[in-house]
Amino acid sequence: MSILFIHLGGDMMVSTKDVIAILDTKMVNVCDDTRRFLQAADGKGLVFRVESGQEKSIVITETRVFISPISSLTLKKRAGYITEVDG
Repeated sequence: MSILFIHLGGDMMVSTKDVIAILDTKMVNVCDDTRRFLQAADGKGLVFRVESGQEKSIVITETRVFISPISSLTLKKRAGYITEVDG
């Protein structure tokens, strides 16, 4: 069994087996539950911003929440969750 990693930007990588969800940052504005979850995680020091600049995706793992400048679609492709995009 091989372990795959997703590059989140900068020098940060996470194992695909640890990823619970990959969300677009727009979800924070749309969903109150997502906003409350992120506020709680940030209050506990569990949110890590991968790079400064535009925040495009939120990667939730078992132990941390990563804010990435890479789009959620690109991260999902890198993880192998998406093999083809209809356009």
